[in-house]
Amino acid sequence: MPQTIRTISIDDWKPKVPPDGGIELAQSLEGGGVLFLPKLTFIVEEEEQKFLDPRWLNGKSKNLSMEREGYSIQGAIGSGVELDKLGRMVGRFRTDAVQLVRSLFPQYAAGLRPGRTSYRPAQVEYRKTSWRKDDSRLHVDAFPSRPTQGERILRLFVNIHPNEAPRVWRVGEPFEDLCQRLLPRVSRPLPGSAWLMASVGITKSRRTEYDHLMLGLHDEMKRDTDYQRDCPQLRFDFPPGSTWLCFSDQTSHAAMSGQYMLEQTFHLPMSSMYLPELSPLRILERLTGRKLT
Repeated sequence: MPQTIRTISIDDWKPKVPPDGGIELAQSLEGGGVLFLPKLTFIVEEEEQKFLDPRWLNGKSKNLSMEREGYSIQGAIGSGVELDKLGRMVGRFRTDAVQLVRSLFPQYAAGLRPGRTSYRPAQVEYRKTSWRKDDSRLHVDAFPSRPTQGERILRLFVNIHPNEAPRVWRVGEPFEDLCQRLLPRVSRPLPGSAWLMASVGITKSRRTEYDHLMLGLHDEMKRDTDYQRDCPQLRFDFPPGSTWLCFSDQTSHAAMSGQYMLEQTFHLPMSSMYLPELSPLRILERLTGRKLT
């Protein structure tokens, strides 16, 4: 069965803390599900409507991004005044996203680190890239140069399309199920390879065996066209004005179509999770029978 998509009726970026401290929602989220908030809208102000246009991309980057709060927008072209206004819009979204996650999941607050904020004005289905970078193929997030060493990747998305175009996703099978299918294909890392890659700057930090296996799973999923076609999955249309979030290192997902989306990445240590035994690291350690970090 594909992962679940759970609908939540919240329309405020700073909602009240759930009575149970967020554990029920965390069970869905940390179990690999998608939390869908159809009533939670990010308002693009009138003077910001002009930014709903892919012409702000510099032609080299597929997204516009802000690395940290207060930093300038990367990947954009325009006058200093225009880019400042664009940065304020993206920064306002970043503030809203942080408030939402900290309110819904108070246990995350101490360890939660907001990462890159991105604005994606390009049309997804017209993007041409290699199979490894093709996010229209089901995958879990893992990055060659940025090992997580077991730290979680939480992502929050908002569709800000001005018309009626949805953001269309495919959501795949549970993480443990895809591991049962594909993990036997992933070989163990070569001795000394993690040290070498960190030494010459290929990776920003040490690549653990966990990171090696996650990259292997990512590549095996995307490479296998039969898996893409035949594995359990569902299509879901996220309409304009809606918000959703998932642990993208665990939830198998693919972006099939859409335009004009804001996205906030968070990094979360396992020590801040409600249910760390549900994490990809613990699942992979159980399946392999060895420590992976």
